[in-house]
Amino acid sequence: MLIKQIFGMVMNWLKKIFSKQDTQQERDPEQSNAYDLIGGDKVIRAIAHEFYQQMQQRPETQPLLAIHRSPIAESETKLYEFLSGWLGGPQLYQQKHGNPALRARHMPFSIDESMRDQWLICMRAAVDKCVKKPEHRLAIIQAISTLADHMRNQ
Repeated sequence: MLIKQIFGMVMNWLKKIFSKQDTQQERDPEQSNAYDLIGGDKVIRAIAHEFYQQMQQRPETQPLLAIHRSPIAESETKLYEFLSGWLGGPQLYQQKHGNPALRARHMPFSIDESMRDQWLICMRAAVDKCVKKPEHRLAIIQAISTLADHMRNQ
């Protein structure tokens, strides 16, 4: 039941991100959401950091690393900002960069199943390391896997 609830919350936030017109609107702090459930800003920052650590350390994700701009810290910051809003926290990415338009922003890159899978290897490892409760990890991975698959353009 909790997994479905968290998955539903994440998917609702994803829908809001893609349809939101007012980029300055902050989250409702009274509303329980995945951001709060997993530990807020500290955990989101840790996921983004660990994601890029995984990408840099794993031999099988070097093709994915190669398409990222240097310095990698910029990509890490953007991922942190995106995840904050996507998981129900402050809409940091939208405030700085506007609507994420993820598919459009990633269109210049060849993203096939292999790239998607490399990305998911890093994200799963980061979520597994940084999110304490297994049901929260599962809900986030299910939702982010759907998003990752949507990013394929080949």
